[in-house]
Amino acid sequence: MTGGLDRDQDPAGGEARASAPAGTSEVHADAVLDTRTYDIPRFLARLPLFSDIGPEALERLALGCTLHRHERGGLVFRQGDPCESFKVVMMGQVKLFVISPSGHEKVIELIGPGHSFAEALMFLGKPCMVSAQTLADSMLLSVSRAVVMSELAQDPQFSMRMLAGLSRRLHGLVSDVQAYALQNGVQRVIGYLLRDQLTDEGTPAEAVTVSLPVSKATLASRLSLTPEYFSRVLRELEDAQLIQVDRRDIRILDVKRLAAYQSG
Repeated sequence: MTGGLDRDQDPAGGEARASAPAGTSEVHADAVLDTRTYDIPRFLARLPLFSDIGPEALERLALGCTLHRHERGGLVFRQGDPCESFKVVMMGQVKLFVISPSGHEKVIELIGPGHSFAEALMFLGKPCMVSAQTLADSMLLSVSRAVVMSELAQDPQFSMRMLAGLSRRLHGLVSDVQAYALQNGVQRVIGYLLRDQLTDEGTPAEAVTVSLPVSKATLASRLSLTPEYFSRVLRELEDAQLIQVDRRDIRILDVKRLAAYQSG
């Protein structure tokens, strides 16, 4: 897994089905772990956000980190909570989501091991704009705003590296928005299935089986589709003999044809 610690492996977790209790705002961590048990500076160095940071700075950042274990379905934070740190997924998976006035959930992003979230809000000092909930038993690292701001004051180059990391994250979010605006539903589903199956030159790699990390309903929300439409797209691609669906496992039968497919 990208960025994971050597001593841990992802649980074969499923997905949360129950929302957090209404009216709560505290972090629902099942346990606060001892960071000395883990090589936190080494883990931070693997993150894109800190990939160019020197070892001394990483050691100082590690002093401002806390480690929490969350059970599947645990609420990490709720929309409107204060944001005094950003989070890094060391193990498990987290969904970022909002609830519409009508009560419908919209999944904004799925965060896996080695990836972080809530950095920009931490810098702005604004409340959380989304809620975060674990989809599997998870271990999350909290990096405090105070330690990051202290490091920024000591080393101007540190701010440039942080900006570069945030820019990479923003680029990914802008790409998502462009896909939702310019692509139809079929193209979004195909793009998701092929997102890790293309080489750097854009040539399709060998056919593989894609295992969906979350339920089809959650993934549909992530792609701004209804669950019913998402299922129809999968059936259409299956009828075209491009994929085979077995629960969450999707076998891509012909990567080149799938990449070139145009819905009728």
